Amino acid sequence: MSEKRDYYEVLGLERDASPDQIKRAYRKGALKYHPDNIQGDKAEGERKFKELAEAYEVLSDPVKRQRYDRYGHEGLRGAGMHDFSSMGFGDIFSMFEDIFSGMGFSAGRTRTDRGLDLETEVELTLEQVATGVDHTLEFERMDLCEECGGSGSKRGSPQRKCTACGGYGRSEQFLGPFVRVVACPRCGGKGTTIADPCPKCRGGGKRRKTRILAVHIPSGVREGQVVRVRGEGEPGESGTRRGDLHVYVRIRPHPMLTRHGDDLICQVPLSFTQAALGGKTRVPTLTGTEEIDIPPGTQNADVLPMKQRGLPSTRTGRKGHQFVQVFIEVPKKLTARQRELLKDYAKTEEKHVTPQRKSFFEKLKACFSSDP
Repeated sequence: MSEKRDYYEVLGLERDASPDQIKRAYRKGALKYHPDNIQGDKAEGERKFKELAEAYEVLSDPVKRQRYDRYGHEGLRGAGMHDFSSMGFGDIFSMFEDIFSGMGFSAGRTRTDRGLDLETEVELTLEQVATGVDHTLEFERMDLCEECGGSGSKRGSPQRKCTACGGYGRSEQFLGPFVRVVACPRCGGKGTTIADPCPKCRGGGKRRKTRILAVHIPSGVREGQVVRVRGEGEPGESGTRRGDLHVYVRIRPHPMLTRHGDDLICQVPLSFTQAALGGKTRVPTLTGTEEIDIPPGTQNADVLPMKQRGLPSTRTGRKGHQFVQVFIEVPKKLTARQRELLKDYAKTEEKHVTPQRKSFFEKLKACFSSDP
């Protein structure tokens, strides 16, 4: 028997992953290895689906996760683990119904016959966040076969009532004194079987297709926020209700601006003469450069506000502010003339000490006046 893989590796997560990240990683993996989506080796896909379920059972439970983090797989002995290797897809669906219900999964027929939800990502610049943008997405999804309309049967070939369940789509499993009702293993819960499969989809009723879609991303969105596009997921078994498309927003770092909520922060260098005498300088904004006033006597790390130059709130539409933090650059090389001028200025400093500097030296003298 092969050695079990690390559960964090199975879900593609770091060990400090949050509960929400664990849930999202499992949903993505479950969607990838769902029976309708498995491409190629079905048995290998089923094995990975069950491996994901086992990893999620442990990492989503705080107690089991703590034991696993401390002792590894050995620490889970006697922890009430399920044997996913012997379970069917329907059993796993029912265990994690809260996860799969929003994705359209079910052990048999869904109560609403809703299709699977899909997930994708878009990357925006801060400029696009400020204005909102119509983003063109290209993604793949399982869609109704155009040849058979989703029935799975060859054109003109009728479907037959399932002889195993009598058309009900359910079968009973006897477990001692208990009876469990599950989806019929022969018809998959549909109640009908295909006599002559469609040559295009081979009886599946669905085919993988490329979808190109323009999605409006509203202004002010934040990193990790989800924009839901209703009805752009995959169709249900009957093709009547589609799932949704969940678009996760990623924001590209700006070279000069940093976001804090709806506010923006930038750092701007000043010469010590600009800081001392005041003046004007140009700073970057999301709409280009803009000139601001530098008050005389500006100190290093002072912050100058620029009203309503930030990002709009998704709730109120009101714009945040931009804050300019200045830092004073000291020249490493001076001309002879500059050196002479600074020496003359230094002489005036010795005669006319500024109040702040005077206070510092007074405190320094008082601190060490009692030294022998």
